[in-house]
Amino acid sequence: MKRKCSALTGEIFTCHEMERHSECNARLVMATSGVPDWVEVIEPDPATVSDLERVHKPHYIRMIRELCALGGKRYIDMSTYLTADTFQVASFAAGAVIGAVQRTLMWEHSFALVRPPGHHAEPESAMGFCIFNNAAVAAAYALETGKKVAILDWDLHHGNGTQKMFYPSERVLFCSIHQVNSFPRTGWVDEIGIGDGKGYTLNAPIREGSTLSDYLYVFNGTFLPAIEKFSPDVVIISAGFDALSDDPIGGMKLNPEDFGVLTYITANSAKVPLALVLEGGYGPSLGPAVCSVFNALGGECPEYKPGEARDSTKRVVSQLNNLIS
Repeated sequence: MKRKCSALTGEIFTCHEMERHSECNARLVMATSGVPDWVEVIEPDPATVSDLERVHKPHYIRMIRELCALGGKRYIDMSTYLTADTFQVASFAAGAVIGAVQRTLMWEHSFALVRPPGHHAEPESAMGFCIFNNAAVAAAYALETGKKVAILDWDLHHGNGTQKMFYPSERVLFCSIHQVNSFPRTGWVDEIGIGDGKGYTLNAPIREGSTLSDYLYVFNGTFLPAIEKFSPDVVIISAGFDALSDDPIGGMKLNPEDFGVLTYITANSAKVPLALVLEGGYGPSLGPAVCSVFNALGGECPEYKPGEARDSTKRVVSQLNNLIS
């Protein structure tokens, strides 16, 4: 029997659209095609301005709302666009992750399949297709209720915005595995936090062409032991799928089933339900990867044969463990 889990998504996420842009509604259609029939699909509620202000500056939120109110379509940096509907859509995206966290506190795995993504958005700036930092908004909501939060970011790119928001905090454990030297060229091994937050940021920048064996080496060697030691009340996964081998933007070599493996071992290690949020992912196997995640959340143990990690990955794990020991 499958363990109960849910997907938070809806038609609202079709309204933020720019022709011929990588961050388009077609990729959400691909992602939601992977939701199995046994998963409950729930319409999300929007985040309030107060929710957003926990991690974003009021003047930034106001700027996004006012630019959207002007109508039309415009770029606010080299890769991030706004439409008349973006403020509303991005508010629903952040609200969906809050909803996912709420469901995990009722002991249910939940996956917010939303757009635009969020992990590059910083307190007062949009970046890398992201408007509001969905994972961070939800984490801040959980912190306000007295919870400890772990955020695991397996997107191909480093979650610079999420890291920046919680860099001084000992109540948020942030773990990111990403392709070294990829956008936005942050997330180096020696970025481990400051002040009370020192040791609560863990970055594993691994080389292009890495496989599941490299990811497992990082997870089993550093991330999962750190999460177990931290013993969070809430675990949020910034679930980007641009590490798939057929992704047109990335350079990693993961297969759809590999994400089921990562989900399964994380759920078993965390000891609490997972709240996932869609970040990147632009290739044709996005749907099967999402399906693999849900099957793992439902309790299915994926079959896999662990291989040997690269020497470069082993060096990253050794360096990181030495820094945080």
